[in-house]
Amino acid sequence: MSKLVLLFTFNILLLVAPSFLKAQETEEDDFSQYDDLDFADEAAKRYATSKVIGLSPQKLILMGYDAQGPYKIQSGAVNNTPAETMNTTLTHGFQLAANIPVYSRNSLIVQLGFNYQGTTFASTKSTYENDFNQVLANATHHTLGLNTTIFKPFNEKNFLIFQGSMDLNGDYELTKLQNPKYLKYSAAAIYGWKSSDRLMWGIGFAQTYRAGELNYIPIVLYNWTHPSLKWGAEVLAPARAHLRYTINPRNMLFFGYELQGQSYRLNNGNNVNWNFDNLELRRGEIRVRAIYERQVVGFIWLGVQAGYRIGYSFNVDHVADGKDFFRGSFGDDPYAFENKIGNPLYFNFTISLVSP
Repeated sequence: MSKLVLLFTFNILLLVAPSFLKAQETEEDDFSQYDDLDFADEAAKRYATSKVIGLSPQKLILMGYDAQGPYKIQSGAVNNTPAETMNTTLTHGFQLAANIPVYSRNSLIVQLGFNYQGTTFASTKSTYENDFNQVLANATHHTLGLNTTIFKPFNEKNFLIFQGSMDLNGDYELTKLQNPKYLKYSAAAIYGWKSSDRLMWGIGFAQTYRAGELNYIPIVLYNWTHPSLKWGAEVLAPARAHLRYTINPRNMLFFGYELQGQSYRLNNGNNVNWNFDNLELRRGEIRVRAIYERQVVGFIWLGVQAGYRIGYSFNVDHVADGKDFFRGSFGDDPYAFENKIGNPLYFNFTISLVSP
């Protein structure tokens, strides 16, 4: 519960930041003078745009590498094998993502995306007494996914955002994908208001696996830029929230957090004498971080981030035949077994092709 309180507190601070910074407002260019440039007909209907001034550039294609420092995994007793501690030396993997506009008009924007991420748990040894540790040390966790984002403005002020994704998560081999019936589906809908060229916000609801297991949660969108164009906030709470500082248009700093997670099917039964077909690792984590992004040349940007990874969940559920369930805040469904995970420092490097 303390982790949720910290996230809630941080989001509240970001949402009230404009009132604290308003006293620092400086003179700015009157961007309203450019409002009519896209409209030859004054009577033409106008629509809210999907961005605010000063927002970080949208990443069309991203490649990255993620690495976590050493930490301990205390695995619970399972399948007549004892509880055991795994000393990880490096948790790392590559990521690839694309998010391409396929339809773009003033009245509707549709984007389609693809993502891949692999995570390998390197440890001090490859053989363990505990079955879960044995599986964890000898497999890579993969995520393969497709997603879409739809931005539908109704007028100059109001808009609707829909996001949907389906992901195949597990320790399968890329040459032998697991059954599509184990796909995980996430979705979010947000109704919002474009108050000005520097502020857009909205509220909505989401079905998500970011905390590791299936959840239904309210969400808040808040993108804001200070009149000086130096400070801003980029929030999609509780998934992520960042304060933004713009050194100049080619250099940006971010401070905040992101909640990451998925439910991974454990199918790698070749290393142990146990059927893992109905078990899933509910892996969720909070990343408190600082990010530096810089334009290298043209539309190519480099990103470097560092921070502290806090393990939110690393327990294992019995999910029969891929039919998932919602435990809820007060659910009493027991886990198949529970684990404890340490909290290391982590680093991430990305190179991106951004939108013009």
